[in-house]
Amino acid sequence: MKKMDLYNVLISPIVSEKSNNVAEKQEQVVFKVLPDATKSDVKQAFELAFEAKVDKVSLLNVKGKTKRFGRFTGKRANWKKAYICLTPGQKFDLASNQK
Repeated sequence: MKKMDLYNVLISPIVSEKSNNVAEKQEQVVFKVLPDATKSDVKQAFELAFEAKVDKVSLLNVKGKTKRFGRFTGKRANWKKAYICLTPGQKFDLASNQK
């Protein structure tokens, strides 16, 4: 991918209780990524944006929920989640990496 396209692969970090536990215990970070992103795209984008070495990437497709709005039913969009495992010794803090 082009360098400008790689900046768009990572949509947003996922901040939840589960992602915080994963970050503390297993040195991983969790991001919402583009639905058509591959593991190599996510790895390149993370290394380019945050200058941290990535050991491996795991991707997870999250199905959108079916919801009711009064008498109408709708469906939220499907999206993709990436668990990014950092190499040992690498530290990542989202607050300190903002530009």
